[in-house]
Amino acid sequence: MATRENIRLQEAHDGEKAWRKWGPYLSERQWGTVREDYSDSGDAWNYFSHDQSRSRAYRWGEDGIAGISDDDQILCFALALWNGKDPILKERMFGLTNSEGNHGEDVKEYYFYLDNTPTHSYMKYLYKYPHAAFPYGDLVQTNKQRSRDEMEYELIDTHVFDEDRYFDVVIEFAKQSPEDLSIRISATNRGPEPAALHLLPTLWFRHIPGDEYAKALLRSVISGGRSAVEATHARLGTYFLYYEGQPLVLFTNNETNRERIFGQPSKSPYVKDAFHDYLIHNRVDVVNPAQEGTKTAVYHTQTVAPGDTWSICLRLCSDAEATAEHGVLPEGIFARRKQEADEFYRGITPEKLTEDEANVMRQALAGMLWTKQYYHFDVNRWLKELGDGSVRHNQPERNNDWQHMVNANVISMPDKWEYPWYAAWDLAFHTLALSLVDLDFAKQQLELMTEAVYLHPSGQIPAYEWNFSDVNPPVHAWAAYFVYSLERKMCGDGDVTFLKTIFNKLVLNFTWWVNRKDRDGKNVFEGGFLGLDNIGVFDRSAPLPGGGYLEQADGTAWMALFCLNMLEISAELAVHDPAFEPMVIKFAEHFLWIATAINKAGADGLWDEEDGFYYDMLRFPDGRAARLKVRSMVGLLPLCATAVVEKYQRDRLPHLAQHVWWRMQTMPEAAASIHPTGPNHFGVADRGIMALLGPDKLRRILGYLLDENEFLSPYGIRSISKYHLQHPYIFHMQGHENRVDYLPAESNSGMFGGNSNWRGPIWMPVNGLIIRALLNYYLYYGDNFQIECPTGSGNKMNLFEAADYIGKRLSSIFLRDENGHRPVYGGAQKFQTDPNWRDHILYYEYFHGDSGAGLGASHQTGWTGLIARLLQLHGVMDAESYLEAGKEAILQEAAVMREVVQK
Repeated sequence: MATRENIRLQEAHDGEKAWRKWGPYLSERQWGTVREDYSDSGDAWNYFSHDQSRSRAYRWGEDGIAGISDDDQILCFALALWNGKDPILKERMFGLTNSEGNHGEDVKEYYFYLDNTPTHSYMKYLYKYPHAAFPYGDLVQTNKQRSRDEMEYELIDTHVFDEDRYFDVVIEFAKQSPEDLSIRISATNRGPEPAALHLLPTLWFRHIPGDEYAKALLRSVISGGRSAVEATHARLGTYFLYYEGQPLVLFTNNETNRERIFGQPSKSPYVKDAFHDYLIHNRVDVVNPAQEGTKTAVYHTQTVAPGDTWSICLRLCSDAEATAEHGVLPEGIFARRKQEADEFYRGITPEKLTEDEANVMRQALAGMLWTKQYYHFDVNRWLKELGDGSVRHNQPERNNDWQHMVNANVISMPDKWEYPWYAAWDLAFHTLALSLVDLDFAKQQLELMTEAVYLHPSGQIPAYEWNFSDVNPPVHAWAAYFVYSLERKMCGDGDVTFLKTIFNKLVLNFTWWVNRKDRDGKNVFEGGFLGLDNIGVFDRSAPLPGGGYLEQADGTAWMALFCLNMLEISAELAVHDPAFEPMVIKFAEHFLWIATAINKAGADGLWDEEDGFYYDMLRFPDGRAARLKVRSMVGLLPLCATAVVEKYQRDRLPHLAQHVWWRMQTMPEAAASIHPTGPNHFGVADRGIMALLGPDKLRRILGYLLDENEFLSPYGIRSISKYHLQHPYIFHMQGHENRVDYLPAESNSGMFGGNSNWRGPIWMPVNGLIIRALLNYYLYYGDNFQIECPTGSGNKMNLFEAADYIGKRLSSIFLRDENGHRPVYGGAQKFQTDPNWRDHILYYEYFHGDSGAGLGASHQTGWTGLIARLLQLHGVMDAESYLEAGKEAILQEAAVMREVVQK
């Protein structure tokens, strides 16, 4: 039976009701971004700092705590707080800039995405606010003094939460209709003494240069006999913010305090930081006595007794929804929407999961949904903008080649504080988790990156705003086919229009890769750092010392995977349109040539027969070459280039099978470079497989992968082998020692800003790719291929069991162990034992290679949200049912074929 949330999703899909019009689309950090940087130096962090953010109007977006907005981010709502002691009114999250943190930028607050539904009919957010003055200076100075070899200094280390002297502030939103939101803010004093709290729910218009913003207005009114703030805007229409009781309603304008920032007169006496000055400095003259402006706060204050909870409620609704009773919350709206959210998540959570596993899965998906953000960036305008005298032309070299870009969409972000801009390969991984709850949004996100105002005319997909020209791994095709296949399995039919549209654009992207990243046309690829940041001996995006270039095992493996994904998509489309059949042949050919190049025998290939592993090749200008023998994720990624070919697929596209087998006969070096294929090499259920690794290479790679002294951590697959802990890789060049050690935690390298580490920790997305590859091999081999897992244990497993084994180790990062502790929280005892902390989960960017502790960005539910998909798979699938899954697909394909014949 469809839940109420499923019905809302269907209404949104059919265009009946715009349930996604309002959502958590506000950034958590707009300051310090490239969009707001108009400096000559390109130093975005220091050009627009946290200290300036309360006083300086943004040009491209807004930020806030537990913020929401409409999907064009015209009208915004968020919570501001003050504990009576802070030097700053807390309107946004605080964190360190790249130069302030000893391991790069980092948010220094504790907040949790507790719940969310795909239509945002119910949302819940928790912020932990200390009673004492927030230790801004201590956090900055202590971290600055620490070296890269020391751990970060966190907020909890300042003792500001000792004796539970803090507030748990819970913000909930519940929609009565698409444009009618009830808001409840509840503050619980966890401390031993009464404590004062000031709450300022804030409504404001985004600062949009031009007439549109000039006509926007907020003002106090009586609506339906009740006090409210009226918000009028030429494009958005009219909304009302109703509130209870007799709070003080403050008004100002979302305009720069030019006197404070630039030492110049402000355009208006009522500026952005007015509420800060009103509370902190007791300045009553800074708010508008006329009770109007473009920014307003409904100001409440109360002293809360120990253990007590103080709540306030508001209601934001459109003029069309406004009625006389809208000053009152709909009866039971929060309980009703929460119950409906429970029903929705019960429908997608396998019964096999424990309560703890279900909680981890639900909070991961809630984080995915909370991390949506309206992203606006017109690069051409940004490059040319002169502004009002306070800005200057930006550096012409940064993103100068992307002047076609006009981005203005709600996008799934990696992390709305640390990475409040989209990242192309992150986004592809996001859709695997998002498709569990919102297939339409997942497909829309994949299509977005290939639209004309995103995709470069050359075919390159933009990486991220720090440098759109950086090269991210080509995983869009993989994600698109995954989402398509999932929808076909769930609904019986796949969205062929979606698949065809994105395929046509990805052909352009594939061509860009072939033309730009294959230097000598040898089907061996370079591609820059490919998202793996500092994994290598050298900065792979920069010119190499002494010239030369790298032939990259991972770059070549990514392209092999890209070929197979495009082959799968074109084969699917060819059933519906024979015009796609030549594209199937095209990508099969590309794959064979790439396989031949990467697996070339002898000194020229990237496969090292002696070690049984893949390595990057450094080629010097004088023709010399050297393998860089670092055992890392670079050498594991060729394992991931796999595609299973079911019998029905061969039957419906006989020309493909004939062509591949013909090529095997005429080109024996290609036949020797891939997994054996052809009439004599069918696996379980007559399946075939296309893969870079044959059984011998597969066994040798798996020997490393599943070795606990190499890649297999208690918590998943490490990005570099633990072998390098005792055997660091050292490469001497031009009198300089280039060194790679096993570093299970934070990086000791400043490469790429030093704010992440691929030299040992566990990264969720590549673990997901490896699990997917093992499952593909299992579909082919079944129980006929057994491997020692862990290596040297004597314990034999099939490849499904090995994949599940890795998945369980990944899941254990977040789950309580036998002592009730979650590895993700390491030695932070409050997170481990306190009942008000221990079940709220943070989904970090990456994880300690030996302990599983969370590292890097603390809210990167973007790709770490993949844990929800892994838990779901573990809960619904066993080896036998997975192996038999092809039967269901065969029946579906038979139905498709009958329909084609009938047409």
